[in-house]
Amino acid sequence: MSILVFGHKNPDTDSVSSAIAFSYLNNKLGQNTEATVLGNISKETKYVLDYFKIEEPRLINNVKIQLEDLELEKVEGVKEDTSILSAFKLMEDGQIKVLPILDSKQHLKGVVTMKDIAMALIKSDGYKLSTTLNSIANDLKGNILVKAQENIEGNIKIASLYHETLQGILTSDDIIITGDRYDVFEEAIKLKVKLIIVTGGVEVPEEYLKSAKENGVSVISVGIDTFTSAKLINQCNNISSIMNTNIIKFSTHEYLEDVKEKIEQTNIRSFPVIDCDNVFLGFVSRSHIISPQRKKVMLVDHNEYEQSAEGLKEAEIIEVVDHHKIGNISTSMPISFRNMPVGSTCTIIYTMFKQANIEIPHGIAGVLISGIISDTLLFKSPTTTDIDKDAVENLNKILKLDLEKYAMDMFKSGTSLEGYSIEEIFYRDFKQFEIEGQKIGVGQVFTLDIDDVFNRKDKFLEFIDKTHEESGYYITLLVITDILKEGSYILYKSSKTNLIQKAFNADEEQGVFIPGLVSRKKQVVPNITEALNH
Repeated sequence: MSILVFGHKNPDTDSVSSAIAFSYLNNKLGQNTEATVLGNISKETKYVLDYFKIEEPRLINNVKIQLEDLELEKVEGVKEDTSILSAFKLMEDGQIKVLPILDSKQHLKGVVTMKDIAMALIKSDGYKLSTTLNSIANDLKGNILVKAQENIEGNIKIASLYHETLQGILTSDDIIITGDRYDVFEEAIKLKVKLIIVTGGVEVPEEYLKSAKENGVSVISVGIDTFTSAKLINQCNNISSIMNTNIIKFSTHEYLEDVKEKIEQTNIRSFPVIDCDNVFLGFVSRSHIISPQRKKVMLVDHNEYEQSAEGLKEAEIIEVVDHHKIGNISTSMPISFRNMPVGSTCTIIYTMFKQANIEIPHGIAGVLISGIISDTLLFKSPTTTDIDKDAVENLNKILKLDLEKYAMDMFKSGTSLEGYSIEEIFYRDFKQFEIEGQKIGVGQVFTLDIDDVFNRKDKFLEFIDKTHEESGYYITLLVITDILKEGSYILYKSSKTNLIQKAFNADEEQGVFIPGLVSRKKQVVPNITEALNH
């Protein structure tokens, strides 16, 4: 099972690029990882991936434990025409509690337990048989002397009386068990019964075998006596005759938390697991609930539960690489946690490539440089460090880009808001924080088209008010950053008056422009924290 590598919800270019590059690095170091995303990628990120011909990472909804994550109990199934006796021996030898019955394509048809076999033999009248000639011969360790037909179905009769006594009792639908009673043999052949089982290893004269063949009567010779043959014969029936088809089964994509409730409500030990095509994969049991195998994940560009995948507490976090403040994620075991005060997670991952002495290919260099340019606004953000600038300079030795032109083309492709709904714009880069015990929601949009936002200002404010009330935020902000003017406009809803004025030294009015405000991490969140403290 691959280790999943992903950034935060509402992924931006730095988040997606760092997941792709970090997954590549770890795979080069011998790990088995897969870059994924927790939401739809932005136009800017799509531009980057298309430009450098990088495949878009797989979208995942959550990291909850699914049945496909578990090491299911593997049991080799049997076909429907397997005899009850063969199935019993297989279960006894392998100490198998539940035996799956499968067709030729491994589709699950039913299951059988030892209890099913025992109850079937107790309740059976013992006088019906439906199986194949080869199955009977194998189960009774006999030899087929005459094979008139493969499929055998009829009534079982033990013929130990004088043949004249049997007249009117035997029919053509019968399966006869007899010893060295050749008079019975002749009578059975004359009636054209389905099968004669000759017990005790008796040698059957050739004339009788010839007659049986001419009359379409199959003959099997067995070494065991008549009593033992009679006791075992009904166990030669197909296992399908007693299999349980009314079973609780689960799909491999179901979540363990959903399955757990169903399992705990029954006293059944094991439940079959199938894929979407009804192919049997194995059994899930109560032991899987006690100690389940969890998804393994690596986090980039975030380290808070609210910003991460649903079900993260069910997963095993292997590593974290981030450039934000330390959040609330915790682990039960020590992990590798790398956090640096730089402008982009991609900068950190670039340094990890250099430290591991792993060559950076053109495409990976492309996503790394794009992540740094995006998060630092081409070094205009106050989060920018010399480490970011050095990383871009060295990466561009591989790429040889016109940085100004590439950055502007990337920003233009990503900042157009045409076709986006109010909700999509608000949540395209949204993060939730807990500051001084208060829940804060901050969305940020980078755009070159400010008019498009302000033409819908009233609708944005209605949406912010609604989100504020429904989510229970103390303050809800939409920061609209003008890349060219290097500042941001703010639309907001606050539970505390004068908070915007205190935080940003600005007028308390919707859409106020704050020069130089471009970083949520280094400016917006710290300023709000400071304002809440006073």
